[in-house]
Amino acid sequence: MKRFIISACVFGSAVVGYSNPLQAQIDDRAGTAAMEELLVPVTPRSVALGNALTSGLSGASAVESVQSNPAAAVTNTGTQAMFSRMEYLLDVGVNYFGVSQRFGNNVIGLSVNAWDYGDILETDESINPDPVSGVTYTANATVIGASLARQFTDRISAGFTVKGIGRSIADANAYGVALDAGMTYVVGETGLRFGVSLKNFGTKHQFGGSDLEQPITVEGPDGTLLIVGSPDIQSDELPSQLNFGAAYTRQFAQGLSATVLTNFSSNAYDLDRYAGGLELGYQNILYIRGGFDLSSDPGVNAWSDWNVGGGVVLPVSSVGLAIDYAYRPTEVFEGVHMYSVNVTL
Repeated sequence: MKRFIISACVFGSAVVGYSNPLQAQIDDRAGTAAMEELLVPVTPRSVALGNALTSGLSGASAVESVQSNPAAAVTNTGTQAMFSRMEYLLDVGVNYFGVSQRFGNNVIGLSVNAWDYGDILETDESINPDPVSGVTYTANATVIGASLARQFTDRISAGFTVKGIGRSIADANAYGVALDAGMTYVVGETGLRFGVSLKNFGTKHQFGGSDLEQPITVEGPDGTLLIVGSPDIQSDELPSQLNFGAAYTRQFAQGLSATVLTNFSSNAYDLDRYAGGLELGYQNILYIRGGFDLSSDPGVNAWSDWNVGGGVVLPVSSVGLAIDYAYRPTEVFEGVHMYSVNVTL
């Protein structure tokens, strides 16, 4: 336990010293990072528990655990595959798919997170500010991750995820690479777990492409010339985030169980967040979940403070089939619904 705390403190101090997450509390950088999609939880269990899975959870899929902390993937004991669908705000669809496999003390995983913004009506700020009937463009964002987690002892594990990031809006696009890393510690047989993770530590995000090219007319000695140039595009940092989490699981009679989770997030380009969740289980088959995710300044939060969900595990022969659902309400738009199917071999 002492070694884990020392390692976590050194890990966290190094990250804070580089990205200075607390700076967002005292200046105007909040909300100015690129690829805010990287901060959105994309699995029902994560959402229902307030996005507080940094410490890991024994019943969680490794595919969903790596979204909060790559080290938590060591809960996987075999082969797992997961597909999740989120109906996000304003008809935006988010698909998440991943697979993981355990090899001895190591777990490897691959994941794909794809955002589809659909067909967007095209407008022109100088000629036609109203949508042009029938003329549309598309936008999307994709994150592909490769994860490795290792269980060093029966208590300590560590892991990392390398992510390739891509985003396109019509014929403009941006690409980058990011790293997630973390550690978890299990306090013997007490049911207590701790975790620390760094997310989205990577390259700057900068758009390019033909849609950003601008024709410029130049008068020369031989007449008028038309030159195509590109403006100086600003590059933006990714939304790096440092998380500290804890979870406690207690087993009761008749197959009942309860897990309480807490989490603190320090964001480089946003306000600090405080989260927690409660999962109630029956016979490792039926689960009911609830959680909260609070900003340090509630007045700027567009989401409601609470989330709910549930899940059921259906043993099919030697295959474990889990179906989960979560609901995330908002203060302005309609609520967000999420579904997932997880297969364990």
